[in-house]
Amino acid sequence: MKTDNIIVDKSKNFAIRIVKLYKYLNEEKKEYVLSKQLLRSGTSIGANIKEAVRGQSKADFTAKMSIALKEASESEYWLEILHETEYLTEQQFDSIYADCKDLIKILMSIVKSARNE
Repeated sequence: MKTDNIIVDKSKNFAIRIVKLYKYLNEEKKEYVLSKQLLRSGTSIGANIKEAVRGQSKADFTAKMSIALKEASESEYWLEILHETEYLTEQQFDSIYADCKDLIKILMSIVKSARNE
């Protein structure tokens, strides 16, 4: 379901990609530890953004968006590890990594703006 909020939509689409990647890594690559870390951080981004959008105050919004940014950065790290340990091919990595970097860029902008208001 698409909303009018680009960060909500992008983070949800990213979470769906992460879940599918988790299933692939478990079923095809028999990798269970790193993929679980990525699943946790990658799906947490959107959950925190959703909470932020429904936040009770500007401080609450900023705090939740900051957590989402931290989770996106952690996801970036796990993707790099999975790629550098050859669980992900260059092609698999490039696409999802670009999405992750895009989320980080948008979240950094949102957090910076929220703190300066």
